[in-house]
Amino acid sequence: MSQITEPTTTTTAPARSRYRSFFLYLAAAGPGLIAANAGNDAGGVATYASAGAEFGYRPLFFIVIITIGYVCIQEMVARLAAHTGKGLAALIREQFSLRLSAFAVFAFAIANVGLVVTEFAGIGSAFELWGVSRYLSVPIAAVAIWLLVIVGSYRYAERVFLLLSLAFVTYPIAMFFGHPNWSQVVSNTFIPHFLGSKAFLLVGVALIGTTITPYIQLYTAGAVVDRGIGPEEYKYERVDAVSGAILSDVISVCIIVATAAVIGGTGPLASAADAAKALEPLAGQWAATLFGIGLLGASALAAAVVPLSTSYAVAEAVGVERSVSKSFREAPLFLGLFTVQLLIGAAVVLVPGNLFTLIVNTQVFEGIVTPITLVFVLVLANRRSLMGAAANGRLARPVGFLTVVFIGGFALVFVAITVAGWFGG
Repeated sequence: MSQITEPTTTTTAPARSRYRSFFLYLAAAGPGLIAANAGNDAGGVATYASAGAEFGYRPLFFIVIITIGYVCIQEMVARLAAHTGKGLAALIREQFSLRLSAFAVFAFAIANVGLVVTEFAGIGSAFELWGVSRYLSVPIAAVAIWLLVIVGSYRYAERVFLLLSLAFVTYPIAMFFGHPNWSQVVSNTFIPHFLGSKAFLLVGVALIGTTITPYIQLYTAGAVVDRGIGPEEYKYERVDAVSGAILSDVISVCIIVATAAVIGGTGPLASAADAAKALEPLAGQWAATLFGIGLLGASALAAAVVPLSTSYAVAEAVGVERSVSKSFREAPLFLGLFTVQLLIGAAVVLVPGNLFTLIVNTQVFEGIVTPITLVFVLVLANRRSLMGAAANGRLARPVGFLTVVFIGGFALVFVAITVAGWFGG
């Protein structure tokens, strides 16, 4: 009997271990994938499409560089949350002085308000495709989103918005239907074809801002903590964080290639109708409708989630009540901040001007603020007093440092050129 039982035990144990590992990964999977793909919202799609329309395949190598940095940052944020059990705002409050903590939270809030503007611009652009004025659609959307969140029924609407945003999944298919020049795609992906122009620099900063945005880092850390993912499960969450970042930028590449193949070289996009042309080889006369559905879903989803993330971060940093289930009397700061962000976002979009230009310019602003967040993340992940053996190692330290230097340097160069232009330089 021992000869029969022994082989069975030795073969079953590894199998059970593999099954356990698989289910542990499924349990951990989610925060990284959801957070990274949240970047492909209204601002993301508009910026990637505009980059392809204006510069063709040239921005592809830039996306590759951004992806390396994105993977590095997402992995660090997830590791911080898993090994400390705390969100990013709480860690900054505990590990830095009051002034630096206030500065960090202020940067988060400013960046996220910019994103809220982007999302309402996306809502307005979507409805303009269907002949509805922004002056009607945006106020109604702002009130509807506020009511959905405040009365606690947003979780049901969230599923509908998420389903609508899946329309953007058609971009990888549209890319092949657009018959791009694959030799140019490969060449521009692996060899830099940068231009020494302010317009190309502006698009580069916008691509950084819409990909590595502070909101994503806040959400990732919070989601890891909420799921109870600890050091033991971190190796599975690491796969989730890295794969999520890569998958997100694969979609970004598809948007750039699809747009470049159809309308590349025509200049920056002026409207949602122009952006929808990239889907025409796939959807034909339904391209504008398909694009509008995706834009509306992604924008409405983020228009609620982004201001909520700001409210959670500020309330967490200050140490006050934070919950959508509470009343204004019980959580005045949390719900008040959420309301103010919606009002600002909607109000800015109602100012006369080109909505698509507003979206891209907002992403440029995000790209300027992003390095501030990354410095805090890098310093926290480097601290052995906080992370112990899980702190950044010999590889993560230089890669993280180079990521911050590259992104920060790019933003500083753009700011310097812009300021010089004001004075005729």
